[in-house]
Parts: sequence; C-alpha cells; structure tokens
Amino acid sequence: MTHEIANSLLIFDFEKKTDISDWKIVDDVVMGGRSNGNFYINEKGNGVFEGTVSLENNGGFSSLRYNFDRKQIDGYKKVKIHLKGDGKRYQFRVKPNRYDKYSYVSYFRATGEWEVITLDLADMIPTFRGRRLTELSNYDAKNLEEIAFLIGNKEEQNFKLEIDKIELVK
Repeated sequence: MTHEIANSLLIFDFEKKTDISDWKIVDDVVMGGRSNGNFYINEKGNGVFEGTVSLENNGGFSSLRYNFDRKQIDGYKKVKIHLKGDGKRYQFRVKPNRYDKYSYVSYFRATGEWEVITLDLADMIPTFRGRRLTELSNYDAKNLEEIAFLIGNKEEQNFKLEIDKIELVK
C-alpha cells in the first residue's frame, strides 16, 4: 500500500475496505501481563487501536505493529501521522530490519482532535524493553521494514488512537 507522490512516501492510508491483516497486536501477555489491545477499521474508514493497559503480572504495554517489504527511504526526514488521540502519551516505533530485537522510538501526545503529528526520523532513539541503547546511534533512515505504535506509561489506563494516514516526507 505504498505510493510515492512528489516529496512524500505513503506508508499506509486507511479506508473502509483496507486490508489490515498485516497489522498485529502485541501486548504484554507475551510476558505474562494482562493488557488487551484491539485494532479494527471504523465506520469512517480509519484504523482504530484501542484497549486497556494493565500493570498486573508485571505488565504495562500494548502495541500495534505493521511489517512490510523493505523500503529504501534515503532522503526522507520526517514521518507525518494523521490521527486523533485521547490525550495520552504514545510511542511511534520503527525498525530498519523487522528481526532486530530493538526499535527506534519517538514519543508523542495525541490530543482529542484530528491533527498531524510530525516526528523527525533522525531524533528516533534506539531502545530495547524500555531502555535506551547508548551504544547505538539514532535512526539513520536508510531502510524501513516495520512501524509500530505502543502505549506503556507505567499506569493502568484505557486508550484509543484513531489513525487516518502515515507518510514519510523529505
């Protein structure tokens, strides 16, 4: 679902008939937690990532991941995410190689209104299980195979993020 238009590269544009089978929920249940995230297309044709984060059994996160064939993204400097949030803090995560154990992370707080969140790719920091990896440099934005959204704010909370479009810009 990638399209290149002028100075942007469309990563995903949600619509009512969008196939979201490559989007996967990964919650803290993989390590015994009790958080519960869901993902679906709503009646307006937007992707909705919602659920509950629980701290039970050392849990505390829910994530939504999208893997795709490797994209060469040299020259792209920012990611723009068209979304409507709930006032909570989220992570936007990328991986140049989906098999890497670590991700490059940037944080944002989404308001309750429709907005465009713009994040600098060069500012994305390498992390593994919530810890910054100081031996690695920030994201070099050459290749991209996975994007993800994660909520894990060390508190029990319901969440809802409505996503319209994700694109890279030069």
